[in-house]
Amino acid sequence: MFSNMALSVNDPTHGFCRDCLALQQGEARRCRLCGSPRLMRHPELYKLNVAHIDCDAFYAAVEKRDNPALKDKPLIIGGGKRGVVSTACYLARIKGVRSAMPMFKALEACPEAVVLKPDMEKYARVGREVRAMMQALTPLVEPLSIDEAFLDLSGTERLHGRPPALVLGKFALDVEREIGITASVGLSYCKFLAKVASDLRKPRGFAVIGEVEAQSFLAEQPVTLIWGVGKVLAATLERDGIRIIGQLQRMDRDELMRRYGTMGDRLYHLSRGKDRRAVHADQEAKSVSAETTFDSDLALPADLVPVLRALSEKVSTRLKKAGIAGRTVVLKLKTQDFKIRTRNRQLADPTRLADRIFQTGLQLLEKEMDGTKYRLLGIGVSDLSDADRADPPDLVDVQSRKRALAEGAMDNLRAKFGRAAVETGYTFGKKRDTQSPEQPDE
Repeated sequence: MFSNMALSVNDPTHGFCRDCLALQQGEARRCRLCGSPRLMRHPELYKLNVAHIDCDAFYAAVEKRDNPALKDKPLIIGGGKRGVVSTACYLARIKGVRSAMPMFKALEACPEAVVLKPDMEKYARVGREVRAMMQALTPLVEPLSIDEAFLDLSGTERLHGRPPALVLGKFALDVEREIGITASVGLSYCKFLAKVASDLRKPRGFAVIGEVEAQSFLAEQPVTLIWGVGKVLAATLERDGIRIIGQLQRMDRDELMRRYGTMGDRLYHLSRGKDRRAVHADQEAKSVSAETTFDSDLALPADLVPVLRALSEKVSTRLKKAGIAGRTVVLKLKTQDFKIRTRNRQLADPTRLADRIFQTGLQLLEKEMDGTKYRLLGIGVSDLSDADRADPPDLVDVQSRKRALAEGAMDNLRAKFGRAAVETGYTFGKKRDTQSPEQPDE
């Protein structure tokens, strides 16, 4: 199939079929072998090395894979009526459902949707399978989330016997065939434009943005396409009469920096398609956390404390599985008017114990329980390190050793009989219907 590759990859008119990978010559609209219309052509197709891969509606895709009865139904993954949408399949998106949308609005837009709560353990397992397939392509894989990553395939052509574009085309097919979900690929010469490209033709997309066309492509795009331009900066640019990237391209660097500080330097370079960030392999996590959105706003200690305990146990479980510990405990609260409060406390030593995370979080929470109603509560740890330095004996709190031993015994029982085998007095009989703690999936 690839006997004429040496000729084809040096001819900008030659591409390949995304369904059978057969190389294509000329301008035919369908594959010469399988008849597929999904042909990939671009003048710089075989010169580009930086990719962004993003699984399509990941959580929903996994659920549809595991339950074929959901295949043709609009599906929303998220919490209860007071929760938010983690992700929605494309059938639901057509009706206006979007990630991070309040669930009640999502159901107004698509009342016929099936709603499932997230199964993060399953999604993490599938995500690791996809990640392993990425790492088989190149050691330079920089994860952004459970289902997306940057890849740098520079220098891998000899290893794979084909250029990066074809390697990525085969990867997308392998994900469909072996894992049962789909992914979209963006290919470019820098991270910024690879990420932009991967969003252009979802789902099952493969888009290319080359260096020659970069500035002209960007000129017509809204400024919000630029990484780092959120609602606040977009509103500032709007007030200054700047709506599209082409306007930024006509401004010099000094003027942009004078107006917008260090962000002006980013606007100057990214608007011109200049991104010097390298792909860094598998960056370590900076924190481990869990949070939940309530079905109704809560203010009473009797309601909030059990949730804090349950979330602390969840964080502890993740730390123990990963063999890491954290030194700073971080409490997160969201009020009923959507204002976020974060409080943190640094410990003398790293911890991975649920009891220590909980007790520290409780001290922070007690100061915030002043009658304010909260719609979200979260707890986590940062300043991560290996677990071998975690939780040394406490000479002041002599009971801490007993609590640590008791927690170890609970862990053993749960590992053998399941999480419901043993509970603390804080959580027994006090489970609530809440949303998954994870970030929305795009």
